[in-house]
Amino acid sequence: MERKQMDEGLYTKVSHDGVDTNHHGAVTIPIYQNSLFAFENHESFDQAMKDVLAATVYSRGNNPTVQYLESKIADLEAAEKARCFASGMAAIAGSLHALLRSGDHVICVNQAYGPTRQFLDELSERYQVEVTYVDGCLLSDFEDALRPNTRLIYLESPTSGLFQLQDLEGVSSLAKRAGALTMIDSSWATPCFQRPLTWGIDLVLHSMTKYFSGHSDCLGGVVAGRADLIDEIANKGYMLFGGVMTPHTASLMIRGLRTLPLRMERHQRNGLIIAEYMEKHPLVNRVNHPGLPSHPQHALARKQLDGFSSLFSFETQVSVELLKKWADALRYFRIGVSWGGFESLVTVGQTPASRNLGGTNPSVARLFIGLEDPQTLIEDIEQAWRQVIEA
Repeated sequence: MERKQMDEGLYTKVSHDGVDTNHHGAVTIPIYQNSLFAFENHESFDQAMKDVLAATVYSRGNNPTVQYLESKIADLEAAEKARCFASGMAAIAGSLHALLRSGDHVICVNQAYGPTRQFLDELSERYQVEVTYVDGCLLSDFEDALRPNTRLIYLESPTSGLFQLQDLEGVSSLAKRAGALTMIDSSWATPCFQRPLTWGIDLVLHSMTKYFSGHSDCLGGVVAGRADLIDEIANKGYMLFGGVMTPHTASLMIRGLRTLPLRMERHQRNGLIIAEYMEKHPLVNRVNHPGLPSHPQHALARKQLDGFSSLFSFETQVSVELLKKWADALRYFRIGVSWGGFESLVTVGQTPASRNLGGTNPSVARLFIGLEDPQTLIEDIEQAWRQVIEA
């Protein structure tokens, strides 16, 4: 089993502050549980109102606790600026709404997060934003879909169903030649394992609910990138929509951020152990994990990823009904959506993405591997199979 080594500098970045926070020596940023911030006189108030994107006036715009988190994420992503939202979907919807106009064309990978596609479809129906969905595994998929009015190429790499990748450097170069923007949902990798901006991508999005939080106890989203783009999103899709992150949530996210590299190393280790085990199982046809040499895009994964997280899927000819019974028999895997916390999760179905494989459309189970002892999880998987097969 080969694991890529994490950049040791990430540990320092999440543990120490690059700026003087000046909060009476507090080692943790205080929770500024304020709805508003008062001024001594109208001169200072008027000055602040001239640049509400930077000033601390009202927590629907800026809050010191949230701003601190934004600065840390911008640093991790090598971005000029970042904005945190109330959820990952708030970050996605706010960003798309701010950047797109009627008559614009969007190219989106067809395995993107379901609600993202739903939002794009709404923009298409209600505001005449044209959307083309592509497989995205080949650069030619994007080249063939380009139009003179293409405004944005939306990526999700790896995807969270079949875990396909897109060539970030190739797509960003193509988009720049066409005068289009690029945006990526990089929730699977986190900045620990992938920094899309260094490959030329314009904007990177995360569902912070996942690995950033790490404790399955809060929702959040973030978009990071060039300052002018982030300011446009902040002005049109952040303050006006109101889907802002609360200071208390920001405090929980900061707590999660402190241990993010440490947890991601454990997730990488556990995920690869279980993926390699599943790949050898007689009932499993295929394991969709970019870290496995058997993955058709493993070479691309090795190029643009610095490591591999612990969410993957496997396919089997076992019926969906039987696979659900197997999932029900698991003791250490909970049945639930989302991922990124300390606990292992499983979901079962025949996802629409599985039809891209052709043939008999196999049953698909998605596993999120938490922080438990991997041998315990393997034993759990085995006992669940025995229950189902022997029954």
